[in-house]
Amino acid sequence: MLILADSGGSNSARARGWKYHLQHHLVNPYRLQVTVCHYPPGASKWNPIEHRVFSQISNNWAGRPLESYETALKYIRTTGTATGLAVCARMLPKKI
Repeated sequence: MLILADSGGSNSARARGWKYHLQHHLVNPYRLQVTVCHYPPGASKWNPIEHRVFSQISNNWAGRPLESYETALKYIRTTGTATGLAVCARMLPKKI
């Protein structure tokens, strides 16, 4: 598995928490081989997947208000292209 991550915030190359959880909740249980590539901070535009998907999602919900998380997720989930691009999305609630 290849993970392309920008280096901002909690998924930075120096952050240990997400690496720990990646190892113990994904790699070990499923016996995966994972490679993580970090883009420079603020350079997520270089991520080819994010770059391709963002414009399609923006076109899908253009001119419509995002009234709730469910509405935003609906527009993201229903994004697709004639070439077969399909988007999966789910909300991960953060406990405070």
